[in-house]
Amino acid sequence: MAGQKRALEDNSSRNVKKSKLAKDKSKDVPENPVQLMSTLASEEIDFPRGGGTSLTAVEVKAIRAEATQEADNELFAASGKSQKKKSRPDNKKSKTSLTPKKDAVRIEHLNYKRIVPGMKVLGQIASVQSLALIISLPNQLMGHVPITQVTSQLTSRLESMHEQEEPSDAGSVDDGESDSQTEVPDLFQLFHAGQYVRAVVTNVHASGATNISGIGKLRDDAAKASRRIELSLVPKIVNSGVLKADLKSGFTLSAAVQSIEDHGYILDMGIQDSSGFLSFQDAQRGGNSKFQVGQLLDVAVVKMSSNGRICTVSVDPKVIQLSSITEVNNVTSVLPGILGQALITAISPSGINLQILGFFDATADEFHVPANPDKALKIGQKVKARILYEIPGNSPPRFSVSLLDHIISLEEKLATHGISDRAAVPSAYPIGTTLNDVKVKRVEPERGLVVEVQPNLDGFIHISHTSDDHVPTLSSSSGPWRLNTIHRARVIGYHSLDGLLQLSLRLSVLEQRFLQAGDIQVGEVLKGTVKRLTDSALFVSISGDVDGIIWPNHYADIPLKHPSRRFKAGGSIKCRVLAVDPDRKRVELTAKKTLVESTLPVLTSIKEAKIGMVTDAVVYRVLEKGLVVQFFSDLKAFVPSREASDNTSKLKDVFVAGRIVKVRILSVDLDPPRLVASIRQASATAAATVTDISDVTIGAVVEGVVTEIHKATAVLSLRSSHARALISLKTLANIRGTLLPQLKASLKVGETIESLVVISRNEEKGFVTVAGHSKVADVPKKGHVSFDTLSIGQVVGGRVTRHGRHGAHIKITGRISGTLHPTDACDDYEAGIPFPTVDSILKTLVVDIDNTSKHLTLSSRPSRLAPGSAKPVIDREINTLKDLNVGDSVRGFIKSVAEHGLFVMLGRNIDARVQIRELFDGFVKDWKTQFELNQLVKGRILSVDSENKRVEMTFRSGDLKRDAPSLALDGLREGQKIFGRVKRVEPYGLFIEIDGTKISGLCHKSQLSDNKDADVTVALRTFREGDRVRAHVLSIDKEKRQLSFSLKPSHFEGDDSNVDAELDSFSGHEGTLGVVAGDDVEMQAVSAESDGDSEKSDPHENPDTGESDGEIGDEDMALDLPMPSQSRSTRRSPTPKQAAPLRVEGFSWFSGNTRSDAESDEETSSDEGSEDGESSKRKKRRKKKEIEQDLTADMHTKLPESNADFERLLLGSPNSSYLWVQYMSFLLQLSEIDKARETGRRAIQTISFREEQERLNVWIALLNVENVYGTDESLEAVFKDAARHNDSKTIHLRLAAILDQSQKHEKAEDQYKRTCKKFGFSSKVWTLLCEHYLRRGDFEQARRLLPRSLQSLEKRKHLKTISKFAQLEYKLGDAERGKTIFEGIVDSHPKRWDLWSIYIDMEAGQGDIQSLRNIFNRVFAIKMTSHKAKSFFKKWLELERKIGDEEGALAVKQKAVEWTQKAASGSQ
Repeated sequence: MAGQKRALEDNSSRNVKKSKLAKDKSKDVPENPVQLMSTLASEEIDFPRGGGTSLTAVEVKAIRAEATQEADNELFAASGKSQKKKSRPDNKKSKTSLTPKKDAVRIEHLNYKRIVPGMKVLGQIASVQSLALIISLPNQLMGHVPITQVTSQLTSRLESMHEQEEPSDAGSVDDGESDSQTEVPDLFQLFHAGQYVRAVVTNVHASGATNISGIGKLRDDAAKASRRIELSLVPKIVNSGVLKADLKSGFTLSAAVQSIEDHGYILDMGIQDSSGFLSFQDAQRGGNSKFQVGQLLDVAVVKMSSNGRICTVSVDPKVIQLSSITEVNNVTSVLPGILGQALITAISPSGINLQILGFFDATADEFHVPANPDKALKIGQKVKARILYEIPGNSPPRFSVSLLDHIISLEEKLATHGISDRAAVPSAYPIGTTLNDVKVKRVEPERGLVVEVQPNLDGFIHISHTSDDHVPTLSSSSGPWRLNTIHRARVIGYHSLDGLLQLSLRLSVLEQRFLQAGDIQVGEVLKGTVKRLTDSALFVSISGDVDGIIWPNHYADIPLKHPSRRFKAGGSIKCRVLAVDPDRKRVELTAKKTLVESTLPVLTSIKEAKIGMVTDAVVYRVLEKGLVVQFFSDLKAFVPSREASDNTSKLKDVFVAGRIVKVRILSVDLDPPRLVASIRQASATAAATVTDISDVTIGAVVEGVVTEIHKATAVLSLRSSHARALISLKTLANIRGTLLPQLKASLKVGETIESLVVISRNEEKGFVTVAGHSKVADVPKKGHVSFDTLSIGQVVGGRVTRHGRHGAHIKITGRISGTLHPTDACDDYEAGIPFPTVDSILKTLVVDIDNTSKHLTLSSRPSRLAPGSAKPVIDREINTLKDLNVGDSVRGFIKSVAEHGLFVMLGRNIDARVQIRELFDGFVKDWKTQFELNQLVKGRILSVDSENKRVEMTFRSGDLKRDAPSLALDGLREGQKIFGRVKRVEPYGLFIEIDGTKISGLCHKSQLSDNKDADVTVALRTFREGDRVRAHVLSIDKEKRQLSFSLKPSHFEGDDSNVDAELDSFSGHEGTLGVVAGDDVEMQAVSAESDGDSEKSDPHENPDTGESDGEIGDEDMALDLPMPSQSRSTRRSPTPKQAAPLRVEGFSWFSGNTRSDAESDEETSSDEGSEDGESSKRKKRRKKKEIEQDLTADMHTKLPESNADFERLLLGSPNSSYLWVQYMSFLLQLSEIDKARETGRRAIQTISFREEQERLNVWIALLNVENVYGTDESLEAVFKDAARHNDSKTIHLRLAAILDQSQKHEKAEDQYKRTCKKFGFSSKVWTLLCEHYLRRGDFEQARRLLPRSLQSLEKRKHLKTISKFAQLEYKLGDAERGKTIFEGIVDSHPKRWDLWSIYIDMEAGQGDIQSLRNIFNRVFAIKMTSHKAKSFFKKWLELERKIGDEEGALAVKQKAVEWTQKAASGSQ
């Protein structure tokens, strides 16, 4: 904008000087300006008619005096020249003499035309995005910084991260440490809104008119407007031109963190041969304890090292704010953001002219001059100014500076908010704020209006935002927007660097309801306009630029098949706000009429949820165990299946995603956030049954009236609170001392029951559970119990409030409490409840009283409460160390798991230590995972130290002596069987160390297997150090002191009795030591790979397997393989606990004490005399398995329990798919998914190509593995591979069956369709797809298949296919429809006796004997052979006897005789 001209008092007397100055001034302009130079540089100050100058009165007087002096000199020196020429002063002399009083420099604004690449500028971050920074520039401009232009170090980290991600996609796994090192910080971690940055313009896109109104729209539009100017913050580019000599104290510049060293950070300042250093101490002063590599910092130079290579800097904001310079060595060293002393040389309405850093010209436009400074600005005044940018194309250089307070202090501008509070301008005046009285303080005819919002805060209204109509120009003296007029405006944006609010006077903007998504409230009912409809969503225009989206499941209360018929572009729609995401500018709406018109409360956050609240929800997902429903703001709740519906049918049949339901909130948990709701209790009738039980406390003694009597419980109404209560009929029978049948006969509705104790509460359903009140004579009532009246041995009742380190905390009264140690809770730790549940009521006996802490020690052992009881004490009470002896077998609870072992609680004040070496008989690497706190364990006392009060315990079997004499080499003999452990594994064999000795020997790899052709190298790799084995002494060389062992199974045949004897001697106790079998975790004595005990688990059963297998026939999905003859003795019960994912039936990995079917059959067939002997053998066998040893010699009779066992078995039977699948399932139980896959692949490569069925079994197992544990991509890859190596149709059908049986019905349907498309010529694929549809209840789709299949099949297969479809209708669909199909078949093919037989069998399944009789009569009306007639009469007679009557049977016999006679007469 051109500078305003100051009129002189006497124009006529100064026109001569003015014209000469203007003429000489024009000579300074270069003739050929540099390209990319701003047009600002070549413009001259024009003097309009009437005279005018930008000089001040003082300068005019000085010029006038000098002109007079020069005129006099010229008159005397050159009298021959005219007076006019002599009166003109010399330009050069005048210019030299007036250097401090230069002519005013034109003040211009920065715009898109004047900004050029390479220009350095100061900016302020307006917003931080994921991949860019939006920068506010001077004069309402916006720019953006891509993430790759922040620092070169950050760009390098991004590139290295990309390179490391590529191999990870191929399957490599990075450890957590490397991930943390290569993790690149987000821009949100490095920058914040309001931060000042120095930038360099790298590119200016698409030239055009200045569009500063873009920032006034939503932030997305502001980001688009910022794309026109591309910036870079890289210090090497920003600091280009800075010399090392300029790095003096007070100089500020940008720097990037290059590396993190021991004492601080090394910074990259972009200056050659110079680096910055920032100590950790100085970094903390900057408000940040840790900086990231690649982070951009604004630093101030503190000092330079003597060698000039290291520059110490500071990031303290106060230091940077106050740092200033007085001079520079080169103009290229002047960076934007530098603070310097400036001298005011001229003042005009459009700004001021200054001289900065001693000799550089500078300008400050009206937007960067304080509106109301503390002191009026005067010419010659010195002020602080901060450089914004260098005005391009000027020689000498010229700068644009700012005198605004918030830029001088490098802080965000604050606005007065309220009476005394000051807040950031965007917080005080957010977008959408309406200002009722803004005053026009300046008019720029072609740009807009500057208005005053409040003192020290102005707003800018672009000319396009003054009115909805086109306004070509503005006037300050006339028109509606003249000076000092008051207007109503609305905030539409903010220019942070200029400190200006972006306002609009448009009536459309003032009346617009919402300017941004954040203004919309969740749950608000809106009317919008349909913008467009796509396949994925409906877009609705809400207000101005604010749009909303409606997902397809929210189009209406019911799914719409043709939404385009209902929603037309431009049409009006009434909807409700579901969720608002201000950051993503997303507004989700619903057009469901039920939700739009609902009057129930709107639930938007879990904090608003209250128990009992009834509101609307939408079914989000249907699960087997319940529903997930969704409220507003994406808040979700879980509805258990019992609370979803009163019907017994499956939830998927009743509820579908998108359905609107009314729910009642049952429970609210804030940490972690969880909501539980009920659909069943949301109805008016159900709501009435839910009573308030808040006044009923646990432990209260109540009485109630019987209102309902059920099979096992009775419902009471408590008299005091009218709350519902449940009591077990068995409990009530015990209270009354009667039998249950007698109680049921005598109990009546309306009867009063007294002395009941509340033991639990269910606030969700509004009832409490009560039990009988204790009637022990010496238990005083709760109101009369006091600490003074208590005595040891007294029986008291209390409630469990919590569990602590020393046991359960029992509350007797409000002031009396006690502790129940788990060893004092019961006489049998395994059968009792050592850790009673919270809020349960217990009857306990006082064992000890602590008067100091007012605390009791309690016991609930039945042996203490009722000493005369006949029940034996399994776990005796241990009170002192004298109760323990070495060798005692005791049980206790794990108190803690330490690095060196366990601590076990044996009594209230007695703990035992179990060292790591005493935990297992063998080596277990990851032993901590086998134990957990409060776990029940069993062991033997190893030592008791009464002086130090220490008890040592062991879980190991065998002799308790730890210094047993070792076996000598002379004591061994050839052929002897020994126990040992693998000491070392070498390529040529194993080194085995004999137990209890230091003697070791070699087992050569040739001595591992009896199979000469076996690959023993594979078996050798399966051994590892610490494996327990039983070996055969092959040879002894006493001279060389060498031993040779053999592990061949042939050396151990018929040696079971010796094994049992050795194991009996090895086991010196009864029962298994370690974790008690009743717990879920089992001690593992040999291998960490073996799984938990499965003796008490139920076998995996799938009721649907038989039915589906019968339909698929030979190609069933379940891997039901025949047992190989060599493994028949190892057959055990089915897989326990967790069902094997491969569904291999007929065996168990870890069957504990269970025996095989073959063994049980042999025992059944044996004579009675051998029962006692067999019983003793079974006891020995159970002892042997409890110790769990790896007995190599018994591999032919012992189940595999480790990888090594499987590898040995596979050496003998490499083509057995049964063993390979066993091996895979074993690995899956250990969560070794990848190893299971590798094993399956190895099996396919190992099994002979002639064994097609065996290979197929392994492929099916691999498909099952990928279906359960893999991804869709991995499953598809295995499927394609299997289809290439096997019969393709078989693999297609197997995969479809696998998906169907794993409840992935949609994927199964797609697979069936794909199979039909590829194998449409097969009748079987169409039949199976029909069966799939019928099982899912999709009858329409199933019945459409028949005509489709007949189009694809050959004609000879039509009859077979139609018959199969008819059979499926009988079994799974409509029997009448099946009958109709069969009638059509037999009518067109009456001589197809096989179809008649199938028809008769289907009808027999319906049980309608009369229909069968009609069919048989029709059959015998057709001519047939006597042989065929005999078979039909025989079937008819069987059916009459089965579902008919005797009369019908006699009639069949009579008809058979008649048919025979008729046939005989006809043949004659």
